Formats: sequence, C-alpha cells, structure tokens
Amino acid sequence: MHPSHENQLVRLKKVEGQIRGIQTMIDEQRYCMDILSQIRAVTGAMRKIESGILASHLQHCVNDAITSNNSKEAAVKIKEIKRLFEKMS
Repeated sequence: MHPSHENQLVRLKKVEGQIRGIQTMIDEQRYCMDILSQIRAVTGAMRKIESGILASHLQHCVNDAITSNNSKEAAVKIKEIKRLFEKMS
C-alpha cells in the first residue's frame, strides 16, 4: 500500500496560490526583486514537499521492500532512488 501524501497536497495547494500570485505580479509589472523573492519562496516550498514525499517513500515503500526479504523488489526501489538522484545532479 502506498503512503498517503495528504499533508503534501495541502502544501501544494498553497504553492498553487503562490504561483498565481507571481503571475499577477508579472501582469502588474511589479518590481523584479519582489517577483524573484516570491519565486524563491515557491522553490523552497517545493523542496520541502519533495523532501516529505521522499522521506515517506523511504520509510514505507523502500523499508517494506527491504524487510519483505524480496531482494528483487528491494533492488528495484534502490535503483529508483539512485536514478532520481542522478537526475538531480
């Protein structure tokens, strides 16, 4: 069973509102630094969401695969994480 990400969904909805705010700021030709500040806030919020989902994945999905003694499933989960971090660099 996959973990619930309801708390991350709440955060995503807040980010959605922030992004709409940035669009409004651009439409209104607001000061560049104010827009950039809001973009940084959204980026930080997205990193927290990503971190929360990754932590949940490690605690549930990866842990379950490892403790199930199914070495193939565990190897798949580890390979998925490795690919994710390779894409980040």
